[in-house]
Amino acid sequence: MSKSLPYSMKDVHYDNAKFRQRSFSKVLNHTILTNNVKRECLRCSTGKFLAVIMLCGLAYLILTPSGHVVSSHGVDHARLKDNVTLNTNTRFRSFFRKPPRLPPRLTPDEMRASNESTHQLDIDASKWMGRQQQVREAFIHAWSGYKSYAMGFDELMPLSKRGIDGLGGLGATVVDALDTAMIMGIEDIVKEAGSWVETHLAERISQKGQVNLFETTIRLLGGLLSAYHLSGGASVAPTSVGPKPSVYLNTATMLADRLLSAFTSSPTAIPYSDVVLRDNSAHPAPDGLSSTAEVSTLQLEFNYLSDVSGDQKYSLEAMKVLEHMKTLPKVEGLVPIYISPQTGEFSGENIRLGSRGDSYYEYLVKVWLQQGANRNSNLTYLYNMYEEAMKGVRHLLVRKSVPNGLLFVGELPYGASGSFSPKMDHLDYFEEGYDGGNKSSKYLNDIVIKPADRHNLLRPETVESLFVLYRITEDPKYREWGWQIFEAFEKYTKVDAGGYTSLDDVTSLPPQRRDKMETFFLGETLKYLYLLFGESNLVPLDKFVFNTEAHPIPISTVKRH
Repeated sequence: MSKSLPYSMKDVHYDNAKFRQRSFSKVLNHTILTNNVKRECLRCSTGKFLAVIMLCGLAYLILTPSGHVVSSHGVDHARLKDNVTLNTNTRFRSFFRKPPRLPPRLTPDEMRASNESTHQLDIDASKWMGRQQQVREAFIHAWSGYKSYAMGFDELMPLSKRGIDGLGGLGATVVDALDTAMIMGIEDIVKEAGSWVETHLAERISQKGQVNLFETTIRLLGGLLSAYHLSGGASVAPTSVGPKPSVYLNTATMLADRLLSAFTSSPTAIPYSDVVLRDNSAHPAPDGLSSTAEVSTLQLEFNYLSDVSGDQKYSLEAMKVLEHMKTLPKVEGLVPIYISPQTGEFSGENIRLGSRGDSYYEYLVKVWLQQGANRNSNLTYLYNMYEEAMKGVRHLLVRKSVPNGLLFVGELPYGASGSFSPKMDHLDYFEEGYDGGNKSSKYLNDIVIKPADRHNLLRPETVESLFVLYRITEDPKYREWGWQIFEAFEKYTKVDAGGYTSLDDVTSLPPQRRDKMETFFLGETLKYLYLLFGESNLVPLDKFVFNTEAHPIPISTVKRH
């Protein structure tokens, strides 16, 4: 070739190391050649100067303590050596450490939105605290009417301004309202109610006549036991307000001992419905039957009394009822609303979640929950019975109204083989072809409220449901619905002289007043409204179960076998 190639022969033997694996000997040769090149570069004065500058700078960074001038005068050299070593290590680490990662910066719009959200939470909290205070004031107004005109009677007739005994004459409103006043922190009422219990109730228990086992247990016994716990009980220092906790416990024990005759007088595990307090005797209702709900809604109270008194006789008698019911035939977990103490068998076929049937299902799960420390005990049968019953409710009792498809729970008056009744207690009837009271409602043709059922007794069931739903979901709509109910109570049922009254017909304005303030308005309705508008740590649901009269009973820590 006359003309040289544009590359040398050295390039022909080029090893494409980027893409092909090289042998160890080639790697070694390449490293030596590279180092020779580096040495040639360092031979020049510029390279030497730069290398010296780099080494000096690195040594300064490593060896010099940060932010200090070190003097050798009067210095402990051993300590200085330790400090230098520490600073050297720190400096060395910080030299290679990555700069700290800063949090993301919010845009002005995001900062404004965050501030507005926090501000809105503060406004909401203040709003509900204010509404809770209004419920508290309503309770004080209700108590003032009772205290002025009916103190010591079972109930107040606020329009007549007098008292009436319809629950055995044991001062049911006093005891029903007592733990509500404790929860609300109204010390004056706690003192007044507690003083009345201490002074009068034991005497009345020993002298009064016939009382209903169920009503007396849920209102009086439940109220006394809740007051015992909330006033200090046996676990913490007693409060300084009202009588000592032992007053409530001793009175509850005295009452329960007489109520036990309903169990011990019966030939079966099913107790009689009525007790005569003064002679400690019991007898069945005139028709010989007991309500299924009533005999199965005694266990929370008697269990807790056994826990705090140490005497298991109360729990043993009450739990026999549920243990017996476990053995009886059912319709997909559902049971008739009557049972015979004479035979121990259900009577009739009427199945419903309304009165005489409702709290049977309630106490299945609540008694199981009460025994919080005993998940592996023999009480798991209660949860199984509850679960089976709720499946039966969905299958047999739940329907939709016509034409708008409102979900409701109906009844089976003649059992599962009979016709379905589209009737739901409190307060509606769902029947095609009728209408409800609100003529402007879109559901006008779904609901009929018959004249006999248009009353309002200041009942708590809806408010109780809203309370539980809000505690579970924290959805504010349940609070808003509760507030609407409270506003209606204030507008239509409040009596200026004191107290609140029931209504005859809520579909007519102004509604006709019935002249009665039920004990559960103070014991349940206002209590659930107060808790609905308050913080969730006030009577928390993982620490308490509410009996069917809204008296909170602590979840048990006593082991049962």
